[in-house]
Amino acid sequence: MAEFVVVAGLSGAGRTTAANVFEDLGWYVIDNLPPTLIPQVADLARRAGTAGPGAGRVVLVVGRSAVGEDLLAAVRQLRAGGEQVSVLFLDAPDEVLVRRFEDRRRRHPLSGAAERLAVAESIAAERSILEPVKAEADLVIDTSELNVHQLRDRLFELFSGSRPLDALTVSVVSFGFKHGLPLDADVVLDVRFLPNPHWVPDLRPLTGLDPAVRDHVLSQPLAVDFLAHLDGLLGLLLPAYLAEGKAYLTIGVGCTGGHHRSVAIAEALALRIEAWGHRPKVGHRDILR
Repeated sequence: MAEFVVVAGLSGAGRTTAANVFEDLGWYVIDNLPPTLIPQVADLARRAGTAGPGAGRVVLVVGRSAVGEDLLAAVRQLRAGGEQVSVLFLDAPDEVLVRRFEDRRRRHPLSGAAERLAVAESIAAERSILEPVKAEADLVIDTSELNVHQLRDRLFELFSGSRPLDALTVSVVSFGFKHGLPLDADVVLDVRFLPNPHWVPDLRPLTGLDPAVRDHVLSQPLAVDFLAHLDGLLGLLLPAYLAEGKAYLTIGVGCTGGHHRSVAIAEALALRIEAWGHRPKVGHRDILR
């Protein structure tokens, strides 16, 4: 059985970088593929790829010709044939995408010669077209805070090994609400109800990775009760996500600045996820801000 990853997303969000990373990982990559051709091309790749580089692991990068419903229909057709298919959606806020197009002095693919739209209007139009895909994607990655090397590292973490059919890849990311919500979070936990180490002079310059801050946060009675209740919730949710066929789960843990409480709780949460039989990946988006 072949393993397929369909890469979709907004223009300027990193599809080309993702294609290069998958090639480096040894996957067989087909770039800029119209969605209507996915079943036929996938069938050819499946039959021809029984040996050699990328055998059995195929990436289908869907470019500017993508139409949301056409892409979802093609993915459903693949899955109906018993194939393991993951949909990766790359996203970024509009203002980030506008800046990228302006910095590179490139025209947006939807701003054709006959009917030129402003970059912001083109992005809005493309977002509307692809919204159904994002809603059903297995994994959404917000690339707004990632440079090329960081996106490469993120994809290496997620796809450097084959994922068993019954596996759930869990990521835990801490963040600061004042820097905005992570676009790729499936579940968001707000821990701003905990006492803030920022107001303790000795702890202010430290982060939640430092033992003094960690112990201060996790010793609070509210934190103890919160993690205990969260542990029970994980015992309910993780098997339920697996039963539903979800392949990737991202849990965001937020405090005000993303330095202290969210970091300590994210690390503690990861240990509880490990206890439920998973191997979570932990990241701290705003810890250096």
